[in-house]
Amino acid sequence: MSSDIVACSRMEEGKCMARIMIVDDAEFMRMIIRDILLMHGHEVVAEVNDGEEAIQLYFEVKPDIVLMDIIMPDMDGKEALQKLLTMDPEAKIVMCSSIGQQALITESMKIGAMGFIVKPFEPDGMLDVIRKIAEPN
Repeated sequence: MSSDIVACSRMEEGKCMARIMIVDDAEFMRMIIRDILLMHGHEVVAEVNDGEEAIQLYFEVKPDIVLMDIIMPDMDGKEALQKLLTMDPEAKIVMCSSIGQQALITESMKIGAMGFIVKPFEPDGMLDVIRKIAEPN
């Protein structure tokens, strides 16, 4: 498979609407992300607490994009990123981290993350990252 495969499962009004899995141990953060995504026409196919759960559900829900927190209990985002990319090298994963975790973001990008979002984030910034990964151009 080529690297120009698009993560878009449906188009709406000329925009790519992605199917997204949210992985974050903070329920309030999942809720904020979910609300923003739904408000902009994306579909949230799963919300999970940690990397282990993400790996268990990934092939069941087949998301276009995974938004994954880096710091989580049990299995952190970096380890989950590595495992997901081993299972599916075409997985589109965006890492989320708090300000001050630049080294973890850099490591995640080297592993194969498609992008990153720094928390706290502006909704438009998160949506821009998703659009760049989901849309063909």
